[in-house]
Amino acid sequence: MRRPCGRRAALRAVLTAVTAVLLLSGFLWSQQNLIHPETIEVTARKLPGAFDGLRVVIVSDVHGKQFGPDSRTLIRAVKKLSPDMIAITGDLIEHPGQMEMVPPLARGLADIAPTYYVTGNHEWAKKVVPELQRVLEETGVTSLPNKTIPLERDGQRIFLMGLDDPNGIAGQKTVGELADELRETAGEGFILLLAHRNNRAADYAAAGIDLTLAGHAHGGLIRLPFTDGLVGPAREWLPTHTSGLYELPYGQMVVSRGLGNVGRTLRLFNRPHLPLVILHSAA
Repeated sequence: MRRPCGRRAALRAVLTAVTAVLLLSGFLWSQQNLIHPETIEVTARKLPGAFDGLRVVIVSDVHGKQFGPDSRTLIRAVKKLSPDMIAITGDLIEHPGQMEMVPPLARGLADIAPTYYVTGNHEWAKKVVPELQRVLEETGVTSLPNKTIPLERDGQRIFLMGLDDPNGIAGQKTVGELADELRETAGEGFILLLAHRNNRAADYAAAGIDLTLAGHAHGGLIRLPFTDGLVGPAREWLPTHTSGLYELPYGQMVVSRGLGNVGRTLRLFNRPHLPLVILHSAA
């Protein structure tokens, strides 16, 4: 008489275990694949009034990951945020085999808004930068290799500066040198810097950069309360400046937690991050 009860108990145990596995698998899948859009409001002291309300989406650390066929899920998510500009802040891919995913994503982003790209450390390490820059330019994305361009609105302007990752060619200019050259040739003005590395905040502040958009740290991979993530890009513990808005000794920095992963790393409580930065003038 006890055998049926025993079988029912065993069946319940199996169903409970299967349910737990399915729930855990679903949670882990969502942590790697469900995009988290976040609006970050930035009030900048030197921002000209004509640029009040400028909307910039940061696409960072994709690492070759595709969100849907031809990255259509990511493209739709970006479009929904109605950006005036899109900033790709490095590590778009990390090896040549991922180059095929670039054209549809680049075209999709460039069709939404002017899109600008700076290099990351992985692209230099795998020697894909020249080809990647060529493909991006051919598909409508502007590469800014240690280059600054003016952006104009209603007779006012700001400067958009791109900083190559320090993992690049030897002897390249520092952010301080780029900023000094800009001031010598164009005078003072609001500088919006696109850079890959979040952990060079002291350099950006020392160079007098007004606002930096960066990535690199992947949010510290595992985010728990009262931390800025547990593991940094160099496998250091408890990294800092890994997500959101930070006030620097001079200027500010917004850091994306990125969208993809490196190798077999996993995100926990840290879904793929798609920040929308809305600039406001303090004047």
